[in-house]
Amino acid sequence: MRVLYLLNISNPDRLSADSGWIFADLLAPALVDAGAEVTVAAPAAAGDARCGFHRTRVPGTKYRARFSADIDELVALIRAEQPDVVVANQVEEAPAIRTALLEAGSDALLAGYCHYLPFSFTDGGQLLLDPSLNDAGLGRPVLLAFAAGLAACDRVMVHSSTAASWVSAAAARMTVDLGDRLRIVPAPRDERLVRDPADRPPGGAGGAIGVYNHRLYAHYGTEQFVDLARDLVASGTVRLRVMDLFGRRRAERKGLDDSPEKMRDQLAALPHVQVVSDRGDRVRYKNLLAGARFGVAPFRPGCPWSMSVIDCQGMGLPVISPKLGWLTEHIDPELCFTTPAEAVALAERLATDDEFHVVHAKRAHASTADFAPALVATRYLEAIS
Repeated sequence: MRVLYLLNISNPDRLSADSGWIFADLLAPALVDAGAEVTVAAPAAAGDARCGFHRTRVPGTKYRARFSADIDELVALIRAEQPDVVVANQVEEAPAIRTALLEAGSDALLAGYCHYLPFSFTDGGQLLLDPSLNDAGLGRPVLLAFAAGLAACDRVMVHSSTAASWVSAAAARMTVDLGDRLRIVPAPRDERLVRDPADRPPGGAGGAIGVYNHRLYAHYGTEQFVDLARDLVASGTVRLRVMDLFGRRRAERKGLDDSPEKMRDQLAALPHVQVVSDRGDRVRYKNLLAGARFGVAPFRPGCPWSMSVIDCQGMGLPVISPKLGWLTEHIDPELCFTTPAEAVALAERLATDDEFHVVHAKRAHASTADFAPALVATRYLEAIS
């Protein structure tokens, strides 16, 4: 099977902070191991030397990534690669890809991977537009483009049961019949970030470390985390390590959303909160996680998956989480909270109660076992066959 993987990269300056690129970088070699021929078309290479690579332009903004597909380039690429399957990691591009397949005379299967959803649903069934894609009122056009992408795909892949439920509900509201085209294929864990949960640090006299390793966008609920951080460190039992995953961002990205810089400065000003950078180095990132006792999930309503949560769990770090989206599907109910007081109680118990910590470290680690790249590659190939 010849797979052409079309990958948009939103963070070319810091690939380690781009979950779409990391996913492709882990998955492409596993697909090759499973017998597929893979070519990645992206602004930066992903995979290993066995994978083909076609360099594409970096979209200036996240909106250009959704609305400015180059059909001429797609036609030429399809004719050159002669794929059996084309994977659109940006679902909104699927209609343009379908057009290119038609012009190229290709009967390749078109699979869309819903890596990022431009919407979420409340418990009451209300559809909410993702605020990160709603600048100048563009949220609804993005939603409609997403629906058009679903309609253009032969297969639609999502990360989780929560994502499947949301995508199905959104499609139905926009009269897109998904039929039997929807498949759940989780993202792979990074095997470099897997550690025996027995190798855990003690609480420490200076306070156990809780790690927050998520992107600091406002739409991730970072303001709520800033408020919670004050409560978590108030007693001195817990210290916080906050990851600055972006470093210096391009002016185009800051122009659309400068909240990561603002949130970083607010967190850095808090006592007992350390803001650190992994400098784009996965070894340094692993070491920063390894020194922590537990993780904290983001307050992101539209969360269909969290690579950063899986990173912590693979390292044997229990993760405490607000009851939101996929987080409540995946994280142990004993570690979910609804109030700041509950979050503080969980954090301090993980910091001081070794028996409680050991139980949840083992559960966290075990919850990632099915996300090994080889297992995910098998599910991926089944989905696109």
